[in-house]
Amino acid sequence: MKTIAIIPAYNEEIGIGSIILNVQRYVDHVLVVDDGSIDSTADIAKLAGAEVIIHPQNQGKGAALKTGFSRVGGYDAVVTIDADGQHNPQEIPKLLEPIIKGEVDLVNGSRYIEGGEKNTPRYRRVGQSVLDIATNMNGKTDVTDSQSGFRAFSAHIIPSFRFSLSGFGIESEMLIDASNAGFRIGEVQIGVRYDTDRKRNPVKHGVSVLVKIIQDMEFNRPLYFFTIPGVVLIIIGLASGLIFFGDYLGGTRSTLGPTVFAALIAVMGVFIAFTGIIIDTVSRLIKQALIK
Repeated sequence: MKTIAIIPAYNEEIGIGSIILNVQRYVDHVLVVDDGSIDSTADIAKLAGAEVIIHPQNQGKGAALKTGFSRVGGYDAVVTIDADGQHNPQEIPKLLEPIIKGEVDLVNGSRYIEGGEKNTPRYRRVGQSVLDIATNMNGKTDVTDSQSGFRAFSAHIIPSFRFSLSGFGIESEMLIDASNAGFRIGEVQIGVRYDTDRKRNPVKHGVSVLVKIIQDMEFNRPLYFFTIPGVVLIIIGLASGLIFFGDYLGGTRSTLGPTVFAALIAVMGVFIAFTGIIIDTVSRLIKQALIK
């Protein structure tokens, strides 16, 4: 099985060389996508023996992965690993093993299969848990670490990826796309280092990814995005309307204004709920047509 490693990199001149040299021990080819670095990342990557593709400007991790995956023709499996040294290249065989055995189509390296990673700051883990829940809801997956950049892929699933997100939301999007296409997703335990991650604001990163996942849910899971909020509005509207109308009959309120307003909330809820049901039905019909 021919394997290739894709390493998206942005201003990683300090550690990129050692990462490449270590990754080369476990794959047949290393491809570095230099995403507009203003340091010597590309030059060092070339000296270390990697093939290098350079983006003239920084476009984001998702764009770098899109470029990398577009160049994997002729390889049977792909490994993605971050360039900042958080992941241990010695664990690459562990990720590739289920692919080689034909057990799954995508292997997600997870820090949390065996419980909480002791090196993960608490605030990070809380945010990651929220992103895991949102990703699993959107893609009907059951992963424990949706934001991992250390993964292995069977080459035949690559056409299922949209690569519509240019930033870090790509981690969740790839899981969602693979799951929606019916591919098998597995996980293996990996280690991680956080002392190498100095460029990314975890709060800003988490919020931006969550927003992208929720926006994506509008199309992938319309029942979650529309119908559930619609049902909530119906319940609130009906309950409030009964209370307000009861107060009106009892003489506590002099007008029916609040009751009418509550009724409008309920009607709006009905409209939103049925919108979700219609979109979900259309989505299912389209998927069935594509399968046929």
